[in-house]
Amino acid sequence: MRKLIIYILCVVFLCFLIPILFTKNLKNNLVAKTEEIQSVETTYDYGKYNKVKLLHTKTEEIEEIDLDTYLYGVVSSEMPANFEMEALKAQAVVARTYTLYKIINNNSKHGEASICDDSACCQAWISKEDRLNKWNEEERQNNWEKIVSAVNETKGKIITYEGKPINAFFHSNSGGTTDTATNVWGGSNYPYLQAVTTSGEDAYSQYSSEATVTKDEFISKIKENHSDFEIDFSKENQIEILEYTDGGRIKTIKIGNLNLSGVEIRTIFGLRSARFEITIDGDNIKFNVLGYGHGVGMSQTGADSMAKKGANYEEIIKHFYTGVEITNI
Repeated sequence: MRKLIIYILCVVFLCFLIPILFTKNLKNNLVAKTEEIQSVETTYDYGKYNKVKLLHTKTEEIEEIDLDTYLYGVVSSEMPANFEMEALKAQAVVARTYTLYKIINNNSKHGEASICDDSACCQAWISKEDRLNKWNEEERQNNWEKIVSAVNETKGKIITYEGKPINAFFHSNSGGTTDTATNVWGGSNYPYLQAVTTSGEDAYSQYSSEATVTKDEFISKIKENHSDFEIDFSKENQIEILEYTDGGRIKTIKIGNLNLSGVEIRTIFGLRSARFEITIDGDNIKFNVLGYGHGVGMSQTGADSMAKKGANYEEIIKHFYTGVEITNI
């Protein structure tokens, strides 16, 4: 009888143990398979994306050109040729990624064109002939060769996050710290666009600027966008910063009876950045501004500063874009 009881208990134990072992093994297999899938690098047919349909905004004509030929015009227009070579390489990879993101996601606002030549909308671009005409004789050969080398030496390189090309925003000078896309424009967050700090940007002319308007101009410009705007300068706290972004830019500012975003104030008054201080100085309103551009993604002067300290283009890119990889397409 005792042996029978022991036998029954063993059978019951095995009945519980076998499903547990099977489930654990299945789970391990699934985890391994998931990791295998995640490790597979997304590849793109470089030939398929090796043509860019470029809209020339002044003439409204669309020109189809090779991707790298297009990038010569972008890099030479977006970044000074006297910047360090590794900074120019970083710009080439960023511009290539930005372009492919536009093409692959088919989110162009320009009809049949992939992208336009207006920096306020897409990326700046200039033809080789026009670029050379802006340089003196000595600069022409040296600068152009440097631009071409930056593009050619990074041929096929793009920035990816989880296997996909990123929306590779960039700007001139961050004022020392970049910002998240959500803080600047709202909407969806990009996990690879986080606030990062870079030293050395204060050595560049884009770092600080000033703008002054009269009180009457101040009121008039805001009323062009908000007809219900009212402000009484005889009262205190008529201009008050309510909230800053992670990167130190103004997120929300109270002006008279309105709460406005720093980005909107930047646009209204043509400021270089939304990272500013605002003061009342007699009959004038004065803006002290840090940085140049929206502040999201790679800072070009930050890239040059890093390159001067010995960073290569991959290190620069991974500094400004969180959790990304450099992928060959």
